[in-house]
Amino acid sequence: MIHGLENKSVPVHREYLIKLAKKYGTPLYVYDSCKIRKQYLKMKNAFSGIKNLIINYACKANTNLNILKFLQKLGSGLDTVSIQEVELGLKAGFNPRKIIFTPNCVSIQEIKQAVEFGVRINLDNLSILEQFGEYNPDYAIGIRINPHIMAGGNSKISVGHIDSKFGISYYQIPHMKRILKNTGLKIEGFHMHTGSDISDIQAFLLGSQVLFQIAIDFPNLDYIDFGSGFRVPYTKNDVKTDLTSLSSSITEKFEDFCKNYGSQITLIFEPGKFIVSESGYFLVSVNVIKHTISTVFAGVDSGFNHFLRPMFYDAYHCIENISNPNGRFRFYTVVGYICESDTFGLNRKVKEIREGDILCIKNAGAYCFSMSSNYNSRYRPSEVMIFNGKDFLIRKRETMQDLLRNIVDIHI
Repeated sequence: MIHGLENKSVPVHREYLIKLAKKYGTPLYVYDSCKIRKQYLKMKNAFSGIKNLIINYACKANTNLNILKFLQKLGSGLDTVSIQEVELGLKAGFNPRKIIFTPNCVSIQEIKQAVEFGVRINLDNLSILEQFGEYNPDYAIGIRINPHIMAGGNSKISVGHIDSKFGISYYQIPHMKRILKNTGLKIEGFHMHTGSDISDIQAFLLGSQVLFQIAIDFPNLDYIDFGSGFRVPYTKNDVKTDLTSLSSSITEKFEDFCKNYGSQITLIFEPGKFIVSESGYFLVSVNVIKHTISTVFAGVDSGFNHFLRPMFYDAYHCIENISNPNGRFRFYTVVGYICESDTFGLNRKVKEIREGDILCIKNAGAYCFSMSSNYNSRYRPSEVMIFNGKDFLIRKRETMQDLLRNIVDIHI
C-alpha cells in the first residue's frame, strides 16, 4: 500500500467519515496517516536540539502492520513489549537494531527468542538479569529502572511508583552491580517509563535526574531511554504535555550529562499514544434510543469488546453525532450492546441522536483496537487507513470463521 511518503492530505470531515461508514460498515476504526506523520515530526522537531535522538514508536498502542510500515518509512524505531510485537516489527521492515524489546514478567525463553532475532533488549528484574548473564554475557542489554515516581493519568497507567511490577528499583542498584560483576554482562543503556497521560513535566525531569545519577557510574553506554507518557488533548481545551518546555529542560540537562560523562550518547523516547491517538476515529451506528425514568440511552453497535478505555481507565473520549450536525443538543448516556455496563459516555451533551445515526468517538488511534476482544462472541471491527488522499481497508471485519478457527471440535 505504501509507496513513498508524499502523504497527500485529505480533510477528515463529517461527510467523509459518513461516506466511510457507509462504504465499510460499522463499527469501524479510521486512521488518518497525515496526523500520524504530523505527530511524529512534532516529536522529532521538539527535540531537534539533541544531537543523537531516536524516536521509537511504542507499538502496543496500535500494532496494525500498515501503521508500523508507515512509521518505519518515516524513520521511526520501534518499542516492543512482547516477542509477537518484535515479529510484527520485523515483518514491517524494521531493522532489528532499531527495535527495542522491553518485556515485563516474561520467561527467559522469550528473552532468548529476542536474542535470536537480534533486537535490543531492556531487562527489568534481577532474576532474569542473572539468568541472562549466565546464558549470554556478551549480548549487551539495557536495564529498566524503577525511579519511584508516581505519575500518570490513572492508577492503572502509573508504572513508576515504589510498588510497581515494572523495572529494577534504584535501591537495588548495588545488587544489580553485583550481578553484572559476577556474570560479566555488558550494559549498553538505561531505560525508564513512569506512566501515561503525564501533563506535569516535572515527572519527566525527576526521572531523568534518577537515570543520570545511575548512568554516570557505567562506562561505554550507548543510550539513555526516557520512555514516554506524553498526554494528548481529549477535548478542545484539555491539558497536554508542554513539549516546548520539556524539550528545553531535557535538552539542557542531557547535554550537561554528556559533557560530564565524556561522550555524546543517544537519547531515546518511546511515544505511542502521542503519535497515533488523535489520528483515530471510531464510527458506530445507533441501534436504539431507550428512555428510562431519568436517563436517555443511545445504544450503539459496539461495546467495550471494541473500545475498552472508557470502562477500564475511566477515560473521556469526545462523542459527536455526525449524522445530525444541525440538531439541537440533548443529553444522552451512550452505551454498547455488550451484556455488561459498557458506557462510552455518561450524560453527554450531543446533537439530537436518532436510531440509525452514526456517532464518531474521537482519539481512537491508541489502545483501542489493540485492546479489543471477542467478548460475547462479537466480531472485531474493520480498520481503514487514509493515505495519500485515499482510504484503504487495512483489516477485514471478523466473521464466524475467525471465532471458530482455533476451536478443536471433539464431537461429544
